[in-house]
Amino acid sequence: MGSGKVTSSVLSEPQGKHITVAGLGVSGVPAAKVLHGLGARVTVVNDGDDERARAQAAELEQLGVTVRLGDGDTLPEGTDLIVTAPGWKPDKPLFAAAERAGVPVWGDVELAWRLRGRGGRKAAPWLAVTGTNGKTTTVQMLASILKAAGLRTAAVGNIGVSLLDAVLGEDEYDVLAVELSSYQLHWAPSLRAHSAAVLNLAPDHLDWHGSMEAYARDKGRIYEGNRVACVYNVADKATEDLVREADVEEGCRAIGFTLGTPGPSQLGVVDGILVDRAFVENRHKNAQELAEVSDVDPPAPHNIANALAAAALARAFGVPATAVRDGLRAFTPDAHRIAHVADVDGVAYVDDSKATNTHAAEASLAAYESIVWIAGGLAKGATFDELAAGAAKRLRGAVLIGRDRALIREALARHAPEVPVVDLDRTDTGAMLQAVQEAQRLARPGDTVLLAPACASMDMFANYNRRGEAFAQAVRELGA
Repeated sequence: MGSGKVTSSVLSEPQGKHITVAGLGVSGVPAAKVLHGLGARVTVVNDGDDERARAQAAELEQLGVTVRLGDGDTLPEGTDLIVTAPGWKPDKPLFAAAERAGVPVWGDVELAWRLRGRGGRKAAPWLAVTGTNGKTTTVQMLASILKAAGLRTAAVGNIGVSLLDAVLGEDEYDVLAVELSSYQLHWAPSLRAHSAAVLNLAPDHLDWHGSMEAYARDKGRIYEGNRVACVYNVADKATEDLVREADVEEGCRAIGFTLGTPGPSQLGVVDGILVDRAFVENRHKNAQELAEVSDVDPPAPHNIANALAAAALARAFGVPATAVRDGLRAFTPDAHRIAHVADVDGVAYVDDSKATNTHAAEASLAAYESIVWIAGGLAKGATFDELAAGAAKRLRGAVLIGRDRALIREALARHAPEVPVVDLDRTDTGAMLQAVQEAQRLARPGDTVLLAPACASMDMFANYNRRGEAFAQAVRELGA
């Protein structure tokens, strides 16, 4: 399903073709508008029928788009192609019906890929990034480096800027820095990047993919057809395995990044310097200095890894070493990503609300020596034994909040029984203030109070941003 092989003419001659868009929202509405503008006959199907969906439907219906709310499982008669929102699961009845009817399924990324270069516009190459954690930061770093090299670029994709806007809008680009989720890659069969990176692989979204093997397989699609470089994480063998399995263009190279001393065809760290032994002459003997660790904000280990991955993709595109340094220095991380909020009575308070799974929390905890850990929320099926065991020596204490906090409490009891744990039996938003107060009580000068929940936020907050804002406000109240 979704091969797209029988539909090469759908977008070359969209006039009169019947294209079904599955799902309203951030990808569905723009896709419907674009396809309608190209002359296709567009039907939008959507599971929900709430106030927001009705408002979006009214906007599209004014253009002449047909919208069916509350019926996302039935294939509209005569459909030539489905363009789906990335979050729609592959096992939906709509897609089973499409497969029986021989109707291909694309995502918005596939649509953007096929539309690039339309109307005589320059088809900018894509430098693509995926991974369980670090995608957004790496893509933003990459865009900053590319801009420092004087290139016209943008950070697009799963990062919030529509790829359709990037390939069809008025601005023309030399190259695009593209963040891609496993969902988006699943529905992008013909994507062929200039170069791509898989930052890491850890269990996530297994309810959507069905298994770790399927999740990894979808992540690995990012390497298919790469022209210049497949960038992988030396510390995560699964990413290198995906490179080995990929069908790439002849001459495409495997480029590793490591926090240790790099070997040939790798980027790494030597004496506080980020160095390149991949894109230099005589890489078996030579290395190129790119930047200092202190140029990376924040210089936590996982963020240095992000910087190295971004540098590898930029260097694959021919960017000079000075642009890597200048781009990293110019980069400012988004809020709620290992962000220093304040120091209060000699204790640092750090907001990493974006650490919504165990892999992200593990990286965050590894960045500090003595921690009072605030954690908990929606576990999404995760287990916490490995995380608790790895963090045990760094923990001064832990304060647990949220619906599934008992899972973390039990893991700490098994693997860090000496660590004092405060279990807050509440899931209201005001619990964050109490959590910060309890963390202050446990902390000593020189410690870090770290919000790295290892869980999703929706049991208590609208999203991880609101959770981080509540933490920052509670810290400000401590210092008032």
